Amino acid sequence: MRNSRNRVFNMLKRIQNLKYKLVLDSLIVGVLVGLTIVAHRLILNNISPIFLNLYKKANESYIFIGLVFLLMIALGYLVGKCVKKEPMISGSGIPQVEGILTRRLSINWFTTLLYKFVGGLICLCAGLSVGREGPSVQMGACIGDGVSKKLKNLDNEEKYLITSGASAGLSAAFNAPISGVMFALEETHKNFSPLVLLSAMIASLGADFVSKQFFGVTPSLYFEKVNNLPLKYYWSLIILGLVIGVSGVIFNRGILKTQEIFKKSKLSTELKCIIPFIITGIVGILCPILLGGGHDLIMDLKNQNFSLSILLSFIVIKFLFTFICFGSGVPGGIFFPLLVLGALVGNLTGDLFVTYLGIENTYIVNFIILAMAAHFAAIVKAPITAIILISEMTGSLDHLLALAIVVVVSQLTSDILNSSPIYESLLERILLKSPYKYDVNESKKLLLEMAVHMNSDIDGRKIKDISWPKNCLVVSILRGNKEIIPRGDTEIISGDYLTIMMDESMYSKVMDEIELISTIN
Repeated sequence: MRNSRNRVFNMLKRIQNLKYKLVLDSLIVGVLVGLTIVAHRLILNNISPIFLNLYKKANESYIFIGLVFLLMIALGYLVGKCVKKEPMISGSGIPQVEGILTRRLSINWFTTLLYKFVGGLICLCAGLSVGREGPSVQMGACIGDGVSKKLKNLDNEEKYLITSGASAGLSAAFNAPISGVMFALEETHKNFSPLVLLSAMIASLGADFVSKQFFGVTPSLYFEKVNNLPLKYYWSLIILGLVIGVSGVIFNRGILKTQEIFKKSKLSTELKCIIPFIITGIVGILCPILLGGGHDLIMDLKNQNFSLSILLSFIVIKFLFTFICFGSGVPGGIFFPLLVLGALVGNLTGDLFVTYLGIENTYIVNFIILAMAAHFAAIVKAPITAIILISEMTGSLDHLLALAIVVVVSQLTSDILNSSPIYESLLERILLKSPYKYDVNESKKLLLEMAVHMNSDIDGRKIKDISWPKNCLVVSILRGNKEIIPRGDTEIISGDYLTIMMDESMYSKVMDEIELISTIN
């Protein structure tokens, strides 16, 4: 009992000076993540052209067709072995990170990092319709976990560094540090904690600095001067938001349905992974512009005038191609594919506006940009990240009002159509079958941090009058820069930041209950 009290006392004492320790730890994580993602991108940039050249030769000569498919089968088998060896690398990796942060999943950070690096690199180099951003987030989280374990940090410190690593991974992948921070807060950590914000910002900026040393400061999707959409055309934003919202629903349901089909099949993991590689070989020979995440395709959209029939064909093929690749379970994300699909649908919608509704042709590029953010918001349900991400990636802040309108309409449309956030849906499926459930320690204490929202159940109430979950204790209240030691008659007000202690075995349950009573009714 005395040892337990000492552990609790040391835990509470340590969090008082945690801010200063996090600065150095987060910087270390950011630099390491930046170097890892840079290595990943450099290898990808050097090997991808080899595959593109091979597909081109296969299109010109039958001799190379057999070579292409033999190579695809071999690579699919190798990736299947990686997934079989470490199932936690399957798919994007972002749902796994969320599961780790909520104490519902556990990983071996080193093997997950190693196999994700290798398996994801093979998929990206071959041209599967997956993105590098989800894997970058997971690899960053693994590095944060590894650094925390090496430094023998407390559990709450480990959560900060995992979140910081995830933030740094997205920052280095997209050259978008603010988006990395916002994504970590809005999607992975789901909490605007001052300490999380501090650590994520430092790690994200550190990773971005490292990345820019190798790839320069040009935005990932740099669009030259784009004219602002005149206010007289803002009615079109409502229509665009509705169309993109429906597209987002189709994307989410298609991803989940394809996963079900692969799950119900009796195929081995290796055969499941070979299928998307064979499909990639076909796409690479017949329509190489649709290969990969789609960065080059987005840049082509702003420079070329594709016909309506070609755009529609691209949309259908890219949707199916992405469904098959991601549904099979290969290691790869959906970030860039969903942005590309948004851009394609936005381009098609813009062409229809120009052809039938009299909007000037010069504004089609605006619809491409706006649709990418809207598609992200409709699928991921992270609207703030969507707006900041596209602003950073395109290098322009001139479209914030239009972005906000389209993002809100598209997300509301997907909500009305009962489409759940894709990463939460994927996490629920992982938890049903994963052997990597978190192994709790019944005697271990953890700290949970939660912000109090205005008009929530506990706003304006005294601690003693609140029905708290069983076996939890409010140990600290941060109100602005003032820390309050809570007592029974201490009143909680909106904006307070609570630190709550509980048994590790109750963490997930208590977290859900606390979130319910501290957020808006």
